[in-house]
Amino acid sequence: MNHELNHYREFLRDNIRQQVDFSQTDQNRRIPPPPIEKPIPKGAKTIPLPPLEKATLAGDIDLWSAIAQRESCRFYSGEPLTFDELSLLLWATQGVRLKLDEGHALRTVPSAGCRHAFETYLCVLNVDGLEKGIYRYLPLEHALLFSHAPEQLESLIVRATLGQRFTGDAAVTFIWTALPCRMEWRYGLAAHKVIALDAGHVCQNLYLACQAIGAGTCAIAAYDQPGMDQLIGVDGEDEFTIYLAPVGKRQN
Repeated sequence: MNHELNHYREFLRDNIRQQVDFSQTDQNRRIPPPPIEKPIPKGAKTIPLPPLEKATLAGDIDLWSAIAQRESCRFYSGEPLTFDELSLLLWATQGVRLKLDEGHALRTVPSAGCRHAFETYLCVLNVDGLEKGIYRYLPLEHALLFSHAPEQLESLIVRATLGQRFTGDAAVTFIWTALPCRMEWRYGLAAHKVIALDAGHVCQNLYLACQAIGAGTCAIAAYDQPGMDQLIGVDGEDEFTIYLAPVGKRQN
């Protein structure tokens, strides 16, 4: 077997768990956990999302139909997403059901050790009531934080996804970043495999929620790492893009 391939396969195995001294993790050293949400900059513009009671009315398909019909979609109609629909998609992927303490919350998706190592950014191109730009989801407040509005955003997102043009046609692209320290606090060197697993949980919820509103999505794992991190404004070291998925209404 190719030695290099075998080396990278090791990431998929769980041998490292037997090599980690868990007594030395920050959790077991009683260091407080990282916060479950990045702080809101002073004076930042936040936008409340529709209440969940209203947002959930945007979907009208049963779970079994959503699972059976789920498929990747790269062609979009150009119809905008509504604000209610965006609210539903955000809640389905990272919504908080119960805050337990400063470092833990129960969400709509599972996470190893209840660590939830992700932040959600949006590249908004065609959502009713929102200007084009980059936003961050605030799950504790169920609100959006406006970040910035680069010119020619369609071209920038296509370039950052290595020329995958359907990202520029989407109504919005979900961009998930990892903050590894949240998971490392509990698992140390064993943290990184489960971060990758958790990303799959989040994106599958997006697929099913898109089915419920007549939209489509397509998970993307091929992108320009420095370019995407720069586009959304993260440092690329302590926080970096790990996964993304454009969303748009399906073509008839």
